[in-house]
Order: sequence, then C-alpha cells, then structure tokens
Amino acid sequence: MPSHPRVRLQSLGCRLNEAELEAWAAALSERGCALAGDDEPADLIIINTCAVTQEATRKSRQLVRRAHRDNPTARLVVSGCLASLDAQALAGEAGVDLLVDNQSKDRLVEIAAAALSLPVVSHAKGLGDSAAVNPWFDRGRQRAFIKVQDGCRYACTFCVTTQARGEERSRPLPEIVAAVQRAAASGIREVLLTGVHLGGYGSEIGSDLSHLVRAVLDQTSIPRIRLGSLEPWDLPDDFWDLFANPRLLPHLHLPMQSGADSVLRRMARRCKTDEFDRLAARGRAAVPGLNLTTDIIAGFPGETETDWQETLAFVAAMAFGQVHGFAYSPRAGTRAALLPDQVDADTKRRRCRELKDLADGLRHRLLLSQVGLTSQVLREGPSRLGQPGDLFGYTPNYLPILVDPRPAAAAIGEVMQVLIRGVEADGAALRGGLADCATGPNGAMSRVSNASGITVTVY
Repeated sequence: MPSHPRVRLQSLGCRLNEAELEAWAAALSERGCALAGDDEPADLIIINTCAVTQEATRKSRQLVRRAHRDNPTARLVVSGCLASLDAQALAGEAGVDLLVDNQSKDRLVEIAAAALSLPVVSHAKGLGDSAAVNPWFDRGRQRAFIKVQDGCRYACTFCVTTQARGEERSRPLPEIVAAVQRAAASGIREVLLTGVHLGGYGSEIGSDLSHLVRAVLDQTSIPRIRLGSLEPWDLPDDFWDLFANPRLLPHLHLPMQSGADSVLRRMARRCKTDEFDRLAARGRAAVPGLNLTTDIIAGFPGETETDWQETLAFVAAMAFGQVHGFAYSPRAGTRAALLPDQVDADTKRRRCRELKDLADGLRHRLLLSQVGLTSQVLREGPSRLGQPGDLFGYTPNYLPILVDPRPAAAAIGEVMQVLIRGVEADGAALRGGLADCATGPNGAMSRVSNASGITVTVY
C-alpha cells in the first residue's frame, strides 16, 4: 500500500450510507489518503452496499464485481447491509479483501488500517482543525449528511433493514453538534440529519428528536437544516414548533408504504391512514408550504385491487410532492416473504405505472404552485437537467430549479435569491432567474405565502 494511497468511496441506497461515506472520507484524509474519482485509478476501494430490495442486492453485487474488474490491483473493502446479511457470499466474490458489517462500520477506517496497513501519519492540517474541508465536498457535494442514529426497534414485515442494522443506537448529542459545526466552519451551508429510525432518536438515552434539532439550531451556525426520511410516528409533541425557525427547511419525507389500512396491518406499520391524514394536516397548518413526500410499495402480499385503489385515492388526497414507488420485493428472513397471496409481477408493474402517472401529476401541480415566488436556492454543481450553463439547485422545500446563468451569480455552494418564473417543459424542474430584491433588516429571513398556500423562505 503506498504511503499516500488513493481511495475510492462508493455507495448504494439510503442517505445514511452517504453519511457514512462522508465520515470515512474525513477519517481517511486524516490518515494521509486522497480521494479518487470514479474514473481515476485507486489503491483502495470501499463500497457501502444496500440490500433493501432484490434489485439493490443485485446492483450491490454488480458494483463489487465491476470495482474488481476495473481495478484488479486495488484492495477492496465491502460494508453495508449486504455485507451484514450475506457475508459468506460476498466473501467469495473475487477481489474482496475485507468485509465490515454494520455493527462495526463506524470503526471501518480503523479496522481497514489494521488489516490492510493503511498509513497512520496525519496531514499537517487534518480534519480535527475546524476550518479543514472534508475532501468529500471537494468532489461537488454541497450538503453534509450527518448520521445521528442507527438501527430500529420495530419489525415491519417487509423490512430487512432491522436485521442488517440491529438495535437502535443514538449518537451522543455533543458529537452531532460538533460534526454540524465542523461542516459550517468549512463553508458548508446545509446539513441533513439522518438515521434508520430518525424519529426514535434518543429513545435509549433519555432524549428525543426535538431536543436534537433544538440543540443543532441553538449551538451551531449552519444556515440550513434538513431532516432525512422520518417514520410518521414517534414524533415529539412539540415537533412542528421547531419549524418556526426558518433554518429548519420545510420538507419532510414520511414513508407511508400503503394507503390501505388492511395492507398496513399486514405490513405491521404503526400508522393508519386517518392518523397520517391528521398528521399531514397539522404539519401543513403549522408549516405553510411544507412539501410532504413519501414511499409506496406496490403489490404487497394480499394487496387486492380494492386495496390498490384505496392507496391511489390516499396518495391523491395527501397531494404528495413526490412519491418513491416500487414493487414489493420478498426478502429472505422477513415475515412478508412467507405471507400467502403473493402478487404476480405483471400486476406489480401495472400498479407501479399507475402510481407514477398519479405522482407525476401531483408533482407538476406542486411545481406550478411555486411560479411567481422568490426562493433562496442553494446552488449545486452541474446538473443533467436543463441546458449547459444553467445554474442548478433546490428550493427550501426541496424542489429542483434551473436558473438562467448570470456572471454575478452566487458560487457553487452559496445561496441564490431566485424568482421562479415557470416549469420546464418536461416537468422535471422549476425555471427561474436571479432576483434583484432587497435584503430585510440585518439580512433576517421571513416567510411569505401566495394564494395557493405555498410558502418559501425569502429575505
């Protein structure tokens, strides 16, 4: 292994996997390693796998095999859910030097250093210096993903993640605050707090999600905070009050999984449709412009056509801003894999198409409701959307927007004030231009609404 090895980090799946990659990048940098791009040669490759569906498992194996084929001399470390659930099979893949399961992945760099003789000498200016920039962000990432907890106490019948991730474990609050503040000190403008069961943060240490968010708001200077995927239960009583602070951005991904109560019971989900309806109404009343998005599984065992129509009606009534729909995938070791009345593949594909058509219409309606508003947009790197030269970013409620280029535009990673003028012809994003608006007193932000009830953060 060279004295300053080049390391490639790759991941599939959830934002929690991305958060773990960011932490590994920082730890590797402290050891004198440099990050290699996807098309650059590497001495060490670390892959964080996913196994939430059969397709995710297939893609994870494919990623491992491609890594070895394209870099046959590189040492290969594999972690993540597939490494925990099917370690024996992965260990048999050509080129795999080391497996690190989920229970040990917070120590992955330490374990790899011992097993593969990684350097131990730090740079003169490592990431212990609050002004140092995590090399992950040198590769175009504009927001930091901060892991705040792992594991889940529940056992939804379709979910293999509980087996792969284990019991709930909350990260100590001082560590989280320090990680957020390091990101802010290095110039990052936005963080996303993520975990397997984010709403369960602190359950085993006498805390809760509200306490966590208030600490980040009170003890850090990060301008923009997002929450990762959040189960629609276990929310603290004062949860919606947190959004009175405009630094907490108005978007939540609440995975419902079905809109039929009979299916939710078979899934062992802990939220009924009427409870979600009340939750959404309360959230939208407290947080004008709140964008709610969700996950829906099509073709769960025993799902009848009547159940499916109930789900479509529920999705329409909730007016989700985006729906991640996918076909049910049996996972070995889960109770759902043994349930009777498995739905055939053709029916699942048809239901996925119907859901996509409905979700696309809801998304377009939401985008249209934004036209005429002024929004604070964090400028991202280049996008595959739009035309060459277009600026790209997301509104506070996490809608993609293409912005007409202008020489005086904010740099990548900075916030632009954008007037939203329309929706792209393909419906993939909003279109806007840089706004020439005055800043409020002391640069303070406020919230304003249009006739549709959509609210954005503006100066």
